[in-house]
Amino acid sequence: MRHLMFLIIALAAAFAGWYYWNLSQQISSAPVSALLPRETIFLAHMPDFNRTRDEWYRSDIYQLYHEPAVQDFLRKPLGNLPKTDAASQTLREIEQLDPKHAFLALTSMDNNNPRFVGGFRFRGSQEDAERIISRWRSGFLGQTQAAKREKLQYQRHEIELVTAAPFTVATTYDRPWFFAATDLTELKALLDRADHRAKNPDATLEKDEAYREAVSHRPSNYAVSFYLQPKIFSERLAALRAAVRSTPTPSETTMLEKMRCIAGSIRFDNGKIHDVLFLGMPKLEHEATLTRSSVSLGTKETFFYLSMLLNLGEKIDTLNQAAAFAGTKVFQALADSGISADDWKASFGLELASLADWPSSAHWPSLLLTLPVTDAAKAGKITDALIRADEGAIWTQTEKDGVRYFSKQSAASLVAIVPTIALSNQILVAGLNPVSVEEAMKRSGSGSAGLSDSTTYKAAERLLSAPTNFFAYVDSALLYSRLDASLRPMLLMAAAFMPAVAGSIDATKLPSPEVITKHLSPIVSSQRYDHDGYVAESIGPITLDQSAIAVAILSSLGRARQKIGTGVSGWSTVPAATPQVTPSPSPTP
Repeated sequence: MRHLMFLIIALAAAFAGWYYWNLSQQISSAPVSALLPRETIFLAHMPDFNRTRDEWYRSDIYQLYHEPAVQDFLRKPLGNLPKTDAASQTLREIEQLDPKHAFLALTSMDNNNPRFVGGFRFRGSQEDAERIISRWRSGFLGQTQAAKREKLQYQRHEIELVTAAPFTVATTYDRPWFFAATDLTELKALLDRADHRAKNPDATLEKDEAYREAVSHRPSNYAVSFYLQPKIFSERLAALRAAVRSTPTPSETTMLEKMRCIAGSIRFDNGKIHDVLFLGMPKLEHEATLTRSSVSLGTKETFFYLSMLLNLGEKIDTLNQAAAFAGTKVFQALADSGISADDWKASFGLELASLADWPSSAHWPSLLLTLPVTDAAKAGKITDALIRADEGAIWTQTEKDGVRYFSKQSAASLVAIVPTIALSNQILVAGLNPVSVEEAMKRSGSGSAGLSDSTTYKAAERLLSAPTNFFAYVDSALLYSRLDASLRPMLLMAAAFMPAVAGSIDATKLPSPEVITKHLSPIVSSQRYDHDGYVAESIGPITLDQSAIAVAILSSLGRARQKIGTGVSGWSTVPAATPQVTPSPSPTP
């Protein structure tokens, strides 16, 4: 009898252990989208932090940063920054937790009150995790004098609630998960879904059609992803229009109102960064596909090439309003000359292209813009109207081999700029100097293939799917080499004569271009319409989107620093009588 009791107890313990393990596996393997409500507005997700960290360490840009010559050059500027071990300590703690499926979601915005939930799966025991997370919790709201702490019980879970008006943070464990929310009700609903107690299991984000549409374009091996449901924002925009009694026609609806969903992801691909952006929306272009015929204007020294479908004829009114706001009358001159949007559509094709060459013998690059010509007579009429709109300027006109050239001499500056437009029966080319424009026009007639025959260009364009409405290519190694040749002498001179520069960097330790360029592969980007929306991809040591963001941030910092410097200088040195000085006249637009 005693042996039978022991056997029953052992079987019961084994069954309880099996049931707990099975339930734990169900919870841990459930997708994050199954833990969130169907009306979730935003979701950011990282499947595996440590894997992403390891892939980042193998990336081209990280390897570039850790080049000995680069580290030697950065030692001085980094030494001027305040040193702190807080970030390193936090990183070590995150690595110890080994978080999987970390997420942050905006679940609602009722009455302009955003509600967030988040969490991650952790490695090890709950006690070990709590020792780390409790330090984070103390650092966030815990040091506030008015913070109120309390512990609540909910369905065998202990919830710690920290309130420091107007903020509330509720945290709990559902091993192997840690969850947090800015609203107690949201956290309880999350636990119900995780423990399969939800009354309506289909009311989850996983079952939402827009979400399923968005993630169908997401790669399986992504490092970070996000999803945005713009419906709430488009509804508020529609309500605002209704309040001002403005009922838009289908052609007047904004881009946001046309979008069903937005999703993006980033992954690492053989050391390169590869991002994908999906916009679920109807197709905007009809019966038009990108040809990239303008690539024939590129040379072996072309470091930038862009081609896109852009119907400028449909944007004339918008461009005219923007020009009027900026104080110019360029597009108004078209209306004054009796040129309509339909005339523009009949004159030019949809494919706008841009190229930039930088020969090794030139100090600065040359930039070109091109448009295909479909009606040479009407295109000539539009070109004449645009030139006449430039009041006060002197344009010279010449003709060579059936091509009309218009050039304008600009004021003297560090870089000689002579805006030039060339118009043939097939193409319009605009640039900043007549030589580059004339050479490009010759290449367009001869079918030159300097860029398209380049092995670097060919290898780069094969990395992405064929574009239907946007393509961009940047040879980052060539660009850096040219920048180094032009700017290194200026930097050395600035360091010799400006103590502030010499105090920040050691220009003599600037790495050779070969050290940098061996880690720089081309940046390529493409966009296509794929069944139910637009898919935009970019790949490179950094992507095109990241490059644009970095340039915008650096430009903003530069402008802010310039304003601060100007303001300080002005307050300290400009006398009160300065306003009586007559300013020099502004150039005529």
